[in-house]
Amino acid sequence: MQFSSVLGQEHLKNHLTQSADNGRIPHAQLFVGPEGSGTLPMAIAYAQYILCGNKNSENKGGNEHCNLKFKNFSHPDLHFAFPVATTDKIKSHPVSNHFMEEWRQLLKEQPYGNLFDWYRMLGIDNKQGQIGVDEALNIVKALSLKSYEGGYKIMLIWMAEKMNTSAANKLLKLIEEPPAKTVFILIAEDEGQIINTIRSRCQVLHFPPLADAVITEALKENYQLDEATATKIARQSNGNYNKACDLVYHDSEDIQFEEWFVFWIRSAFKAKGNKSAIHDLISWSEQVAKTGRETQKQFLQFCIDFFRQALLLNYNANQLVFIEPKTKNFKLENFAPFVHEGNIMEISQELQDAIYHIERNGNSKIILTDLSIKLTRLLHKKAS
Repeated sequence: MQFSSVLGQEHLKNHLTQSADNGRIPHAQLFVGPEGSGTLPMAIAYAQYILCGNKNSENKGGNEHCNLKFKNFSHPDLHFAFPVATTDKIKSHPVSNHFMEEWRQLLKEQPYGNLFDWYRMLGIDNKQGQIGVDEALNIVKALSLKSYEGGYKIMLIWMAEKMNTSAANKLLKLIEEPPAKTVFILIAEDEGQIINTIRSRCQVLHFPPLADAVITEALKENYQLDEATATKIARQSNGNYNKACDLVYHDSEDIQFEEWFVFWIRSAFKAKGNKSAIHDLISWSEQVAKTGRETQKQFLQFCIDFFRQALLLNYNANQLVFIEPKTKNFKLENFAPFVHEGNIMEISQELQDAIYHIERNGNSKIILTDLSIKLTRLLHKKAS
């Protein structure tokens, strides 16, 4: 992958290429950035730059035979690890090597894709993947061998926050003191979920969300959109190129999430003193609970963002409001007054607690029903 195909982030590109040109390549780096900011494409471009001996701030001028191998992400000295789970094909002890065909397909089709896209491609969106101890053993084994081409070996660990404690402890010594010319690149969206002993051994690079202008130009070039449409989608994507691509195809899960959210909010409003609306909330909880846990977590994060947007609009921070509800007869400006300083902290905390309990395999129906009843009270709370 060429650096030129990575959107924006010019200061990070310059930092990475200059450090490589000067022979100052850290043995362990952690790329932290929100979804759609380009952490994974940047890591692959950086790996190509190192492995192929490229110069002059671009993946050219080095070993062209090596550069060709990166077109199919098949360089023998580039190793990948990512969250996996059991499938119909792999019944037990799943590791990344079992899913390399699907992984290369994701990199070709959705290099800015998120964890939900990956699980959907594997057909495991009803499960929660992880990087487990079997994966850690595979990593140790792969990096104990000599490099195929006599140079660097690079281990790229995507969504490193999904690494469980056993795997992290197994890799701790290797990350701290890897063999010569061995580089770890860890990629994460939530730095706080990575255990301190791993994080402290890495040089951390933070990726900001992409600028609207960068996404606009990419949409115009890749999807032949006109300026006005591309600008509108870029603003709605909030710095997330993956979401922008979904919006182009009207394939964003946000469309379904908005439908659930609006029904949920309307039922919660009616539920105060209305027994029939309570039944609607219970039915809603049952419907959402039937989906996969990753879908439920994605939806609850969508709710947090929606409430935040309503709060911003309520306090006249209009320039920060990017969401545009598409549901008939639902207007954000009518909903916004009900989200204020008197209830936003509690609402946000309840949603985060629900995500926490769903992640830990709590009963989704009970968690969502409890959340719905609490929301009924919180939405009717007066501003202080």
